[in-house]
Amino acid sequence: MYAIDPDIRKAATLPGTFYNSPDVFDACREAVFARSWQMITGAEETVKLPLDAMPFPFMEGFIEEPLLVLQDAEQRLRCMSNVCTHRGKILVEHPGKLDRGIICSYHGRRFGLDGAFVSMPETQGMENFPCADDNLTPLQVHRWRQFVFTSLDPAIPFDNWVGDMERKIGFLPVEQFRFQPARSRDYLVRANWALYCDNYLEGFHIPFVHKSLAAGLDWGAYRTEVSRWSNVQVGIAKGGEEVFDLPLGHEDYGQSIAGYYFWLYPNIMFNFYPWGLSLNIVRPLQQHLTKVSFRAYVWKEEKLGIGAGADVDLVEREDEAVVEQVQVGTRSRFYKHGRFSPRQEQGVHHFHSLLAASLKT
Repeated sequence: MYAIDPDIRKAATLPGTFYNSPDVFDACREAVFARSWQMITGAEETVKLPLDAMPFPFMEGFIEEPLLVLQDAEQRLRCMSNVCTHRGKILVEHPGKLDRGIICSYHGRRFGLDGAFVSMPETQGMENFPCADDNLTPLQVHRWRQFVFTSLDPAIPFDNWVGDMERKIGFLPVEQFRFQPARSRDYLVRANWALYCDNYLEGFHIPFVHKSLAAGLDWGAYRTEVSRWSNVQVGIAKGGEEVFDLPLGHEDYGQSIAGYYFWLYPNIMFNFYPWGLSLNIVRPLQQHLTKVSFRAYVWKEEKLGIGAGADVDLVEREDEAVVEQVQVGTRSRFYKHGRFSPRQEQGVHHFHSLLAASLKT
């Protein structure tokens, strides 16, 4: 459907039609997102103990596949379909304990916490019953630090997806960071989801759009490091700012790092600051409407409000305003596509290359 030249010096961006075509939006739903890893938001707070369970849609408002995540009696994390294999009733409607296993409230069909069929009333006379189709479909589920992820049909091995981020920030006690609802919020952006990611993936716009952020960063030293399924933008402090205390032997040891901005294909951003983590999850809702969830996980309260991560709300609103203007511009009959800055837009080139490859398969 699309092709991006692997040589960024020659490559053109995705065309304006990519962000405005209903067919492309629907194609991304299956080819990109149904095969992606997505965070089970809130599982880190809700599914902590044996028999804890939480129902959730795979991607609310976009891919409404009903799923269930739970911890079994042996403390194994499991994820499975939340749809009864008898007549399609939703099984677990609210978070809670599954002391008696999984029981359908429609006709009493029972399942174990591994999703295996156990029993059902009035089955006399059934042939070839039970069979594999009577079990709940299991999904892969993985925990990275405190966060839980699943996929409907993963195109990427999980360890490959998170491995480069773990290598870079492995020294941080991320599992100790504490979620703060008061510092977390959702934003609705009137733009295509991919435009929001485009904007995130380059620091080119920082001195033009984010004056306060640029004041604390050495923009000339700002860089992007690209991996197979992720990339990271490395923000260098200009001087006098809060920076990471990097351990001896770290690949960036000796540098004044004010922020690590990780993007994991296709739509999740981990922004690490000396105070903790600002997690961004980009969820398509409609072709020109996107929900961006900001979740704050605080490590060092005394460092809040200082340095590159001082005002993420202001930065988000500035990004939202410019992305919405770009969405309008991409609909112009005179806009075809752009070109990549080889030094400043490596992350966008990487993203467009992955999208083009996903839509070919």
